[in-house]
Amino acid sequence: MTGEETARVLVTGATGQVGTELARAAWPAGLTPVMAGRETLDLSAPEAAATVVRDGAFSLVVNPAAYTAVDAAETDEALAERVNGEGPRALAMACATAGIPLIQISTDYVFDGTKAGPYVEDDPVAPLGAYGRSKLAGEVAVRAECPRHVILRTAWVFSAHGKNFVKTMLRLAAEKPELRVVADQHGCPTAAHDIARVVVEIARQIVLDGRDDAWGTYHMAGAGATTWHGFAEAIVAAQAARTGKRPPVHPITTAEFPTPAQRPANSVLDCGKLTRTFGLTPRPWPDTLADVLAELAG
Repeated sequence: MTGEETARVLVTGATGQVGTELARAAWPAGLTPVMAGRETLDLSAPEAAATVVRDGAFSLVVNPAAYTAVDAAETDEALAERVNGEGPRALAMACATAGIPLIQISTDYVFDGTKAGPYVEDDPVAPLGAYGRSKLAGEVAVRAECPRHVILRTAWVFSAHGKNFVKTMLRLAAEKPELRVVADQHGCPTAAHDIARVVVEIARQIVLDGRDDAWGTYHMAGAGATTWHGFAEAIVAAQAARTGKRPPVHPITTAEFPTPAQRPANSVLDCGKLTRTFGLTPRPWPDTLADVLAELAG
């Protein structure tokens, strides 16, 4: 791409955590994000995808939009399946028809958590709940319908926007004399702005550099593993320096905090393939947490 030409990149889920960060990201010259909220492209009505993704309108589609209410999905699996499974299928078909690639955001919850070490991309998938099943359906559909795709599995997403674990812990730390947080689920907290950084660079390589050799599935999660309890302790400790309030964070078991959806005990993701292929390395989650806490503090 030369001169004043620019490639338009359709980004779904404009108001979600990753969508918000993609709207704020520093896109390179030659790439222009076109943010689509639910009013423009509602994946609960997948048939709209073909209308929005028209031949020649875009050079790439990025799909972070999703039904992410993990527990609610247990009683509303049909809607989760429509948004997370049929929505990506419709997008993938539209992209294939338009002759453009698709970047699909997926999740660590496609795994059952029984592996002893970090998960790599080709480990067997076996989701434990409706949310994971719906996201896996989206992966399968994208692979089947759009050969030129990048699927990015991520985990434990947080940001200064929307609903997430960091904001919940900050609220509870301000309200409660002590906290009780699950300590037997292991994963990788991932800042939405770090996901956005990676997506923008992959988009640059695909569209501007013309890479046609990197299609497939990748893991992208914050560097370093912890538990929800360890994550909560880090949040409370960092915020204490600003507020002077540091309630104790007590470790509990999953059995002591039952939820409608069963979650994997281990969903640590190995991101080496992302680094080897695209030259991208996720930042350590404590560093990105510090960024988000600073933004929330204003």
